[in-house]
Amino acid sequence: MRRSSLTRSLLARSRFLLLLLVLALVAAACSLPDENGEDVADPDDDTDEVADDVDDTDDDLDEVAEDLDGDPLVIGQVAEPASLDPHAVTAVNDFRINVNLYDGLVRYDDDSLEVEPALATDWEISDDGLTYTFELRDDVEFHDGAPFDAEAVQFNFERMLDEDHPYADTGPFPLADQFFGQVDQVEVLDDYTVEFTLSEPFAPFLSNLAYPTGLLISPQAVEEHGEDVGRNPAGTGPYTFVEWLGNERVTLEQNADYWDGAPGVPGLVFRPVEESQTRVTELLAGNADMIVEVPPDDVAALRDDPDVEVQEQAGPHVWFLILNLAEEPFDDVLMRQAINHAIDRESLVNDVLQGTATVADGPIAEAFGAAYNPDLEPYEYDPDRARELMEEAGYGDGVDVTFYVTEGGSGMLEPVPMGEFMQANLAEVGINAEIETYEWNTFLDEVNAGIEGKADMAQMAWMTADPDTLPFLTLRTDAWPEEGGFNSGYYSNPEVDELIEAAQRETDEEARAQLYRDMQEIVVEDAPWVFVASWKQNVAMAPDIEGFELHPSFLLRLGDVSR
Repeated sequence: MRRSSLTRSLLARSRFLLLLLVLALVAAACSLPDENGEDVADPDDDTDEVADDVDDTDDDLDEVAEDLDGDPLVIGQVAEPASLDPHAVTAVNDFRINVNLYDGLVRYDDDSLEVEPALATDWEISDDGLTYTFELRDDVEFHDGAPFDAEAVQFNFERMLDEDHPYADTGPFPLADQFFGQVDQVEVLDDYTVEFTLSEPFAPFLSNLAYPTGLLISPQAVEEHGEDVGRNPAGTGPYTFVEWLGNERVTLEQNADYWDGAPGVPGLVFRPVEESQTRVTELLAGNADMIVEVPPDDVAALRDDPDVEVQEQAGPHVWFLILNLAEEPFDDVLMRQAINHAIDRESLVNDVLQGTATVADGPIAEAFGAAYNPDLEPYEYDPDRARELMEEAGYGDGVDVTFYVTEGGSGMLEPVPMGEFMQANLAEVGINAEIETYEWNTFLDEVNAGIEGKADMAQMAWMTADPDTLPFLTLRTDAWPEEGGFNSGYYSNPEVDELIEAAQRETDEEARAQLYRDMQEIVVEDAPWVFVASWKQNVAMAPDIEGFELHPSFLLRLGDVSR
């Protein structure tokens, strides 16, 4: 059987508590007759159903353990992955799996966003910043036996960047075009040397290569599986793909021949558990060894639980509301400033999120250090000022808006309670927000395609590894959805465009940081978003897990984990 004595004790405790909860809820339901005077529910039926669900999950994991010849590490994720093709996905939820399947040329070091060698052992950058030459490892194969060499690197980047490539695929919302669009040519110099030529200097290039979009997939797997390679992946990473059962689990197996040393656990199981409170229950029931994005209500309680370890870390995360600038009412800057004044972000962070985040005052997180502008004047909660601005904009009698909210998702914290809190704030000043709620992947499809004609505002969160990424992908005019970007609210300011693009070309770090600081002042004044919160990421896990530390990238790097 899979469970240790620790897990069994946790399971017994949680089953007991869960049973009491179910009995209490059912008893309450049974005390209320329906319209025909009959009881609403049979307590025996509901109690049996809960017990059956726990036992079914237990049996499934036992079968996986038998197949892997040992107990896997089970991770409770926030949603079903969209794909396991590294070039076709955009969400951290997917990245957390992919970084364990694949490697890139470079990677972030163990405790920062600094870049270190991975599949490339060394590199040189020309004096003009236009040529990057990488020396590659000569002892690596993809999981399907295909060779890793310079031709494989060339195949990956041509697949991402050449729309006429026979296997071109960057998904519906291509990050690759934004991250590597300056790449003019990828040339094979010899079997283990590859050269990138850029059209202009591009300061974030190495950092972008370390991001999960830069992970490298087997050309052989792409050619064999075509459009289905996202469900049949092969990389060079510490774990190999076993199976993906839709809405149940993704199973990975230890790569005993991994070039950087075999992992310390037989495998990984990623389970989609969208409802945050259910993830906690699954951890306590022993059906998950680690859960991500622990809800605020449970962080403090789990911290004090000797049977659970909680890790927390501030990082480069921004949670915001996208406003639709293409249509009334938020095409008017006065209305955008009004809604920023209408939301009580301090109370939201302290009460709804219970101190697990800080108030965001602009589009770049404080975690980015010099690139963050500490002199910004954030929007204070001031309903009276919000009403004045609405009156000036011609909306003194109030306005109805449509508000897209997600049920969950990577970095989205507690989106439904947060949405309802903001809805109440807005109602106080006459902005009547009708909430439409979507499952995470459906939500991304709706929002990333642009919200014009659909919604007036939408929740969003980004976790990035470079101060350039979020502004470049979401605030430039050339990042409107039809251009392949994520500027879903259609913000446009030529001065902001110029500052962002200049920062990308600037190789002097202080000069680059100043460009970002200048950009933030303009964006805050223009208010294309409601700037809401920056999250302290967290995981909760069984205390016998060793070798894991949260990383500022918000990824789950599990190659060094053991128990």
